[in-house]
Amino acid sequence: MTKTNTRTRTSDPAAQAVLSRLEGTAVATAYDRSDKQEPRCGFGELGICCRICEMGPCRIDPFDEGPKQGVCGATASTIAARHLIRQVAAGAAAHSDHGHDIVRTLLLTAKGEAQGFSIKSPERLRRLAAEWGIETEDRSDSDIAKEFAETALREFNRQEGEIAYPGLRAPEATVDNWRKLGLLPVGVEHEIVETLHRTHEGVDADYKDLILHGLRTSLGDGWAGAMLATDCGDILFGDPQPVRSKVNLGVLRADAVNIVVHGHEPTLSEMIVAASRDKEMLALAKKNGAAGIMVGGICCTANEILMRQGAPVVGNFLHQELAIATGAVDVMLVDVQCIMPAVVEHAGRFHTKVITTSKKARIPGAEHIQFEEEKAYDIAKRIVTRAVENFPNRGVVDIPDITTDLVAGFTVANIFTHLGGRYRASFRPLNDGIISGRLRGVAAVIGCNTVRKTQDDSHVKMVRELIANDVLVVMTGCGATACAKVGLLQPEAARWAGKGLQEICETVGIPPVLHLGSCVDNSRILVALCEMIKEGGLGEQLSDLPIAGSAPEAMCEKAIAIGFYCVASGAYVNFSPPMRVLGSPEVTRFLTEEVEELVGGKFCFEDDPIKAARLMMRHMDGKREALKLKPLMYSQPITV
Repeated sequence: MTKTNTRTRTSDPAAQAVLSRLEGTAVATAYDRSDKQEPRCGFGELGICCRICEMGPCRIDPFDEGPKQGVCGATASTIAARHLIRQVAAGAAAHSDHGHDIVRTLLLTAKGEAQGFSIKSPERLRRLAAEWGIETEDRSDSDIAKEFAETALREFNRQEGEIAYPGLRAPEATVDNWRKLGLLPVGVEHEIVETLHRTHEGVDADYKDLILHGLRTSLGDGWAGAMLATDCGDILFGDPQPVRSKVNLGVLRADAVNIVVHGHEPTLSEMIVAASRDKEMLALAKKNGAAGIMVGGICCTANEILMRQGAPVVGNFLHQELAIATGAVDVMLVDVQCIMPAVVEHAGRFHTKVITTSKKARIPGAEHIQFEEEKAYDIAKRIVTRAVENFPNRGVVDIPDITTDLVAGFTVANIFTHLGGRYRASFRPLNDGIISGRLRGVAAVIGCNTVRKTQDDSHVKMVRELIANDVLVVMTGCGATACAKVGLLQPEAARWAGKGLQEICETVGIPPVLHLGSCVDNSRILVALCEMIKEGGLGEQLSDLPIAGSAPEAMCEKAIAIGFYCVASGAYVNFSPPMRVLGSPEVTRFLTEEVEELVGGKFCFEDDPIKAARLMMRHMDGKREALKLKPLMYSQPITV
């Protein structure tokens, strides 16, 4: 294989070490497969290649001499908008189907049919039930949970009316605007089905109408499917609390059985953690020559068990093959989303067993052990046993000795307490910090890794720029892992913050970058924004807030769906690499300019993370000016 500069592939020294070791071997990674895709299709990059019907594929030539319509007459704008909102629908389906499964697990638990599961946060259950108008007086937790779960399940397949959470949580002015624009979803599945219908050949050809329906579909994810995944996960597995742990490939242990859980659904991974602590399993590990059992995660499953169990994080999306290449992973256990099919072939060059567990996601060559809630703990013990029995089959083990401490486990509820104290828990200190000019605003930096950008580099550069200019940063998913690796998720990282943010972090004892969980937990960010409006002094609509969001290393359709529901909720959102719409100037202009007039939010497609951060802060400064807030105490207004 050709020698490459690993620093252009990843900014993570642990990943660089593994990639360097693989140079010249027959072991390929996603980076090598990406190289072989060059040159990529220029029409596809611009979003002007259509394969929706069988008369095509058709492509629109962006230059003067080429075709300007497909066979059916679809223009570049129609083609780009259709394909874009199909991506929104797929991303919304991924997160909302996850939410559906969590709600179903809660229902089975309430019925006593889910082995090993229990309601670990009855307080959270009762607060949510009261919010939904469900009677809690003189009722058992199981009875309340059953009614709540049955009510929540109807949010997915509702056929009339509106989803519940916007009316329960969002500012009235924001909800009124959504209602006026016809953006409030009927139900999660209803909007996804309509997206597929609208984008079928011969249906909706108006790019603005298509994109508005994409916004409606995405709201069904952010304000129903994903929000229910978070809330029901908290009921089942407990409210996260701030917890210290470690991150990066160095958390793998040469002397212990290593099980890496990878994917997104916490139901089985919670059981795996429990089973790994079972005396019977630990005795079996000792019998097979291991000093113990280590369970760590990759992608959002990592964040789920980190938030609630303090489990170490092995890495983010582009670490999945690198973890196997250490020779120390005895089982890689996968469920759904972000799992590269290549991990099976890759694992075949080492001793690692890849086990799939979801009926929705099988990979040829992997062992399949079907997860069923009714036998959850027995299945978890069976998988842990497979890992323990594989431990003696290891070959060469070479684990980079690189880890970093982090603090995770922040939620809306415990941020209240951190900011205001146990007896006056509120967002008042946060609002006051913004109003007084000590804080410029709040930024949510989320999302994936992609081989099209240097791994972690954009996340880290953007976040460093933001906190240095007195912006409090909240993070989820693989982006949070990226910043954890360089120490930004520690209270000590306040030394890199601007003076105003530094004062708040040191007073309250929090990092300048708060880890709020997995990708579905972006719903925590939405709820936090609602609480900021309720607290007062920062406007009437979500779009009034001095906030911004970014997915600076976006990889998949879920990121597009998240971006859409954040824009629909009134946020300025940087998205990079750009969505595949640039072949249509009309669609690009609508997404980056005109949509703001409707919903208050818009997209920016800036690739440079420093420039993107400054554009985000300039937007915050504009919102501060509109709110007539005090001048910034320490930072200067931003020029780009």
